[in-house]
Amino acid sequence: MSKECKICGKKPMVGCNVSHAHNVNKRRFNPNLQRVRAVINGQAKRIDVCTNCIKSGHVVKAP
Repeated sequence: MSKECKICGKKPMVGCNVSHAHNVNKRRFNPNLQRVRAVINGQAKRIDVCTNCIKSGHVVKAP
């Protein structure tokens, strides 16, 4: 599964883990993706959508 929202295109960001001793390691911030049955062009399809798009109503869930 690709880590990209099919609605808004949100992808992983890159940052650092910083310890108390300021040791720095690279890390990824992945978006919170959920697999949802959504109505697209009149048909129900399974897509990976971030929770922000679900909460804001950009996705119409299939019954």
